[in-house]
Amino acid sequence: MDEALKLETERLIRSWMRHDPPFLREYLVADVEDPRINVQSILSRHVLLAALFGNRFEELMLHELRFAGAMNWLIQLAKRSGGLEERQAVMYALKRGADNAEGVQIPPFILHTFAGLPVHAGSATVSNYIQEFLVQEDLAPERPVTEAKCLDTFLDVWRSALEQESPSARISLLEPACGSANDYRFLEACGLTLRVDYTGFDLCEKNLANARELFPEARFQTGNVFEIAASDQAFELCFVHDLLEHLSPAGLQRAVQELCRVTRHGLCVHFFQMDEMPEHIVRSVVDYHLNTLSLAKTESLFAQNGFAVQPLHIGSYLRQRVGCDETHNPDAYSFLTFRR
Repeated sequence: MDEALKLETERLIRSWMRHDPPFLREYLVADVEDPRINVQSILSRHVLLAALFGNRFEELMLHELRFAGAMNWLIQLAKRSGGLEERQAVMYALKRGADNAEGVQIPPFILHTFAGLPVHAGSATVSNYIQEFLVQEDLAPERPVTEAKCLDTFLDVWRSALEQESPSARISLLEPACGSANDYRFLEACGLTLRVDYTGFDLCEKNLANARELFPEARFQTGNVFEIAASDQAFELCFVHDLLEHLSPAGLQRAVQELCRVTRHGLCVHFFQMDEMPEHIVRSVVDYHLNTLSLAKTESLFAQNGFAVQPLHIGSYLRQRVGCDETHNPDAYSFLTFRR
């Protein structure tokens, strides 16, 4: 590794080590970033499910996307000052098929989803999670995401569905910048870790200590995306969440080279700041970067390293797949990439 990337590594470590472990443990797993309802985290799980079972669970995956869209709208509703009384008014309107509840406009997507619940998909039953959310009396307005019991709906559905499946060969999976087991904890909660040979690595020792405390049997290692300690094509799949925007242009190029080098089949790469523009917008913020990446230039990097890319704009993807117009981040994109 050259000196510039060594220096960038030191700065990245410093930027994360300044935070306390309790903060890191909850970072990127709350509110709209909660992997139970964050579409990009759900996409990672769906890529893994498809690799394991083909299109067997395609209908259930579609219902989970509906769930994510509905929950994100409901959470914003719960943050309003109306509290339980307002939620009850929305519940009453939904039961009548009305699109307005005492001034609260109800999107057509919510009306349509509510009308279809509960729903059966194969052997799985998805409860009316919209009703469960709206009638929960002890829901705290300041932290609805962590306290709404129905947010575990699909963790329970997947765990039950996977328990009925025969054992299969485990898929090797790499997750760089795994944080405090940010997404791993939800792979575990829905029963997927039993079918995965998982390796997560991170630069921040505080993150790794959190992850190991939560899951002492899992494999969490100190590691650097600029120089991944693995042989060529060592992992079948690789998930990357919210990492590449934080790197310098040279770091981005090196990271993509390394990610592609160690991945045999496909990468699921998620971006929180991307645009369909010709060049990256590079912003240096103290010890790290906060860039807006060019879709075309980033896609070209993966192509140069042997991977074909299917880019997804998350807002458009939700709209096309389930008719949901609500998205918390209009700049969110994901790449589904496969070795050519």
